[in-house]
Amino acid sequence: MQVPAQVEYEKATSVTQALSLLARYAPGARILAGGHSLIPMMKLRLAQPEVLIDINPIQALRYIERAGDELRIGALARHADLLAAELAGQHFTILHDAERVIADPVVRNWGTIGGSLCQADPSEDLSAAFAALKGSMIIAGPDGSREVPARAFHTGPYETVVGPAEMLTEIRLPIRPEAGSAYVKVARRAGDWPIGAAGAAVWLADGRIADVGIGLTAVGAEHFVAAEAEEFLRGQPAGEEAFAQAGQIAAAHCHPASDQRGPASYKRHLVSELTIRVLRTAVRRARGLAPAPGLAPAPGLAP
Repeated sequence: MQVPAQVEYEKATSVTQALSLLARYAPGARILAGGHSLIPMMKLRLAQPEVLIDINPIQALRYIERAGDELRIGALARHADLLAAELAGQHFTILHDAERVIADPVVRNWGTIGGSLCQADPSEDLSAAFAALKGSMIIAGPDGSREVPARAFHTGPYETVVGPAEMLTEIRLPIRPEAGSAYVKVARRAGDWPIGAAGAAVWLADGRIADVGIGLTAVGAEHFVAAEAEEFLRGQPAGEEAFAQAGQIAAAHCHPASDQRGPASYKRHLVSELTIRVLRTAVRRARGLAPAPGLAPAPGLAP
């Protein structure tokens, strides 16, 4: 029988109170948001916090809004909130692409954006999406708040830069013109962790790729990013030849592991193919076009 170790429970109704509790109980405290990853790990005794600090009452952290040239997402926004947010879909279609293939409605209705990012699972979908979008994370602590690039947020499997007395409060995404984005993953069954997945965000200028972000998950990409493929693409014409070369570069520089989901060679093939598909779709979206017939990245990837 899977039973967690004994744990104390505290409930926070504000960020200030949550930080006070973290300071009091650190490093033995863990924040409880959606709990869909933490509770199973506690049942398996892979995580044994001394104190759980429930932050669900902090409704001030549940929002999705525009502030100037940024989209801001509160850490307690649910996956279902992000999927339903027209503002997010309007500017960052990649987020709706990713949310459609995350788990199931039960998980999406209660699981939180901040919780998913802080879990830092190497197969997590949104980590790759936010890395592709070049967002930033706002982390609150006893000395105030600090902003960390999304690409520097994860330091390793199940590890982030958030300190024992800190908490993630917000995700910020820059809104830029001539932009398009897309995400696609391959999994053994609907809602499962990916065998491999890719996301891309592109910004065009005069038919060329002025800037680009490529996020990869479940394939051993450092910080969830295909940096070498991004570097190659900048300044290139936004066409199939560049996409194909970028796919090859991304595959060559990731480090997938052979496991029950497939051999490393198959995962490298996925990286190349999925990178091509998301770049193709992101560029078409940046141009205001739907994916071309026969070229759509995968079922569930919206125009």
